[in-house]
Amino acid sequence: MLTIDRLQLGDRDAWEGLFRGYIDFYQRTLSDEEYERAWQRLQADSEIHGRVARDDGRVVGIAHFLTHPHTNAADVCYLQDLFTDQEFRGRGVGRALIEYVAAWGQQQGCSQLYWRTHASNAKARVLYDQVAENRGFIVYQRDLQRRSE
Repeated sequence: MLTIDRLQLGDRDAWEGLFRGYIDFYQRTLSDEEYERAWQRLQADSEIHGRVARDDGRVVGIAHFLTHPHTNAADVCYLQDLFTDQEFRGRGVGRALIEYVAAWGQQQGCSQLYWRTHASNAKARVLYDQVAENRGFIVYQRDLQRRSE
């Protein structure tokens, strides 16, 4: 049975394994210190939030999200990271996490939920096209700090 809940202290290893998979998927690297910082912020559950999907108690997916102000609407909820264990893809884990975050955002009074993915992420985009609308925006990014390699 699939459940979604907060990260627990005992989830650290499973969470980090999935988060490392997410970072690897996007061909990025993070230092151990950055994983620790992310874990601490997610444990605080105040500015950025983390939830896990469990299948019979096993952590099989993660979602990291936050809210931020919007200039012409109520606050919005940004789903920053979403990742499912390879073995559990196609079983509704991603959808369940998205629906959980959408309901959470709605409870917080957010006007919308949004996220981004790479154009080449075809498998995930099949799900995303079912649960949300691609409005065609192009994302530009400028790094302000150099990350450790």
